[in-house]
Amino acid sequence: MTTELRNKERVQAFFTALNHNDTAAVVDAYAEDGRCVTMGNTLISGSFGKEQISKHAAGILKAFPQGLRFTVHAMTAEGERVAVEAGSEGLHVSGKPYKNQYHFLFRFRDGKIVEFKEYMDTEQVTELLCGGQRRPAE
Repeated sequence: MTTELRNKERVQAFFTALNHNDTAAVVDAYAEDGRCVTMGNTLISGSFGKEQISKHAAGILKAFPQGLRFTVHAMTAEGERVAVEAGSEGLHVSGKPYKNQYHFLFRFRDGKIVEFKEYMDTEQVTELLCGGQRRPAE
């Protein structure tokens, strides 16, 4: 099996773990020096190491008591990188439906995620996940 196919399988397993609220499997997918980079200027944007991912992943998933369902629409792999187009749907604890569209970029080393970049509709994040709160203007 090629590196690209193995990494696509790893990406699919990552989303399966998210869809099952399996925080331990999500965190375990990362290398010790792995990072999650959430793009934008929302309250949840930033670059987070594995320890921070471990602390915050469960909290984000708990905001969707019935689960947050990710659907992968397309994947493109080259070497240790996998680009993913995806969507999500879930019912937020506020009772409001949440839908978003994403582009994710995974970078692997030795079968583990060393970088996971998340690009999404940041207005959806601000309105629902951040309760309309924005970062102060600089």
